[in-house]
Amino acid sequence: MSEAENPELLGGPQGITVEDIRALAGPATPHFSLQIRNRIKRLIEPFPPGNPVRLEGERQIARLEKISDASGESRHTLGIGH
Repeated sequence: MSEAENPELLGGPQGITVEDIRALAGPATPHFSLQIRNRIKRLIEPFPPGNPVRLEGERQIARLEKISDASGESRHTLGIGH
């Protein structure tokens, strides 16, 4: 498991935060956007609908999918949430 997928390493003792999601998604390039999207999907899965972390994750997932459109890569999803 990479540190990006390990909630203890990302958010520290308080867990995953909105800032963690933004930091993970922020530097995404078209080439890596789908990989980052999949990591975020796994991280936000345990959060209930309406939770700020989940909402930010869903917003970033939509942004990453838009970025990936520019790369021409397949939009394979994990089937989590959407």
